[in-house]
Amino acid sequence: MNKNVPISAGVAKREITEQGGRPVNDPLYARVLVMDDRTKRIAIIAMDTVGIGGPFDLGDDFMDKLRARIVSELSIDPSGILINATHTHTEGPMLCNQDAVLDRTFEAVKEACDNLRIVTVGSGMAMESSAIINRTLRLKDGTHQTVRQAHPCPQDEDVESLGPVDPSIGILRFDSEDAKPYAILYTYSCHPLLGVPDKAITANFPGFASKIIEDCTGCSAIFLQGTLGDVCEVLYKDVTQPMDSEPVGRLLGISTIKGAREIQTRSVSVNAITEKAELPLRVDIPARIDDLKQKQEELLESLGAMSLNFKTFLPLYIRHMMDPKHPSDYSYRYMQARDDRLHHLDAQNKARIQKYLQNICTMEKLCRIRSDMKTLEYHDKMIRDLGKQTVSCEIVGIRIGDFVMISSPAEMLVETGQIMKSSSPYRHTYVISPSNGYVHYGAPASYYDKGGYEVTECMLAPEWQKIYERVALDIIRRL
Repeated sequence: MNKNVPISAGVAKREITEQGGRPVNDPLYARVLVMDDRTKRIAIIAMDTVGIGGPFDLGDDFMDKLRARIVSELSIDPSGILINATHTHTEGPMLCNQDAVLDRTFEAVKEACDNLRIVTVGSGMAMESSAIINRTLRLKDGTHQTVRQAHPCPQDEDVESLGPVDPSIGILRFDSEDAKPYAILYTYSCHPLLGVPDKAITANFPGFASKIIEDCTGCSAIFLQGTLGDVCEVLYKDVTQPMDSEPVGRLLGISTIKGAREIQTRSVSVNAITEKAELPLRVDIPARIDDLKQKQEELLESLGAMSLNFKTFLPLYIRHMMDPKHPSDYSYRYMQARDDRLHHLDAQNKARIQKYLQNICTMEKLCRIRSDMKTLEYHDKMIRDLGKQTVSCEIVGIRIGDFVMISSPAEMLVETGQIMKSSSPYRHTYVISPSNGYVHYGAPASYYDKGGYEVTECMLAPEWQKIYERVALDIIRRL
């Protein structure tokens, strides 16, 4: 793109919330940033939805329909269109019908084109680590286990360490010619899972963060999701207070504002490149299901006879936890007794308690195995229904000054994002996912034998990683 001409930028948004009478805590939006250097236009679209395609509100044909209309009616280059899902989660349909979403999103793009103004741009970074955690725990036996609502967490003594997170907030600030902030584009890596206490429709922490930024600065805020795949809010499994993503949004919004204030803007050049990639689909799922069935059978065999039920277990357990030396009565009863009958009773009950606890642990493992089996079976059927060995994806690279965004249609994990950052020649490099399609999770190849949700909720073969990295890094170098 032209390096000698100041760039113009325009922003707009449209509400795309479901209109069927479900409770709505805060609206969902399609937010748009358009850039133009008089030779080429780039459109960045952030949508409050789970994915652009896939088994969610927007079908697999949505992206192609929206892009075709944008290209034909607004003369935006198809290689410069990035559509990112913020990945907000709430139960049930969140968006209005797909035709309405398409119309409203297109209207936002058109308005952004109509709002173009000369801007200067600056890039920067802030940090926010207090509210996030890598949800896939590293266990002492070398496997991974993901913190989920669908099954219990592992035993504390089995956990070795935590996986990586990316606490950085990538920030672009766009100033008008009067030096006032016009827009802030920011990216962060975390699953938006907490929702709000009454489980109403919500944009989750990205929505709360953007509102704080807009209210405090008077400019438009556009959030892009990053390498969220194995990261979630640290309080996701907290049972002591209602689940609420607003505090996370406040932290992110305030940190972004602080980072944006430190940015100096200037005239920059921009560029965009889109390439196709064929990513291989898995062929190992049947074998992995068989392995899980074998483990399931072994665990079932380990379930031995036990005399306690929950009614008798709980008071016995409490007694033995409160006073392991004298669980059956006061200590003086043990002193007064002329034989060891109380000690014998305690030993018998301790063994009964241990057996009950062992069976509970076995039940928890069976619950996790069954969940993993169902997920793998779902993806095995999906792959068989596709009837092919690869899935066609597109990877979009956009450079704005020294700030680079590289897209992925998969929910990318932190480790791959770190590889992109360390391999990029640009100071600020961020993977934006899931974008321009949806192919479920993209886990590093080394994770596949370790378990964890991200390699069960996964249709891509391990070889996908090298292909993606090769194409993505080639795009980055050409930007």
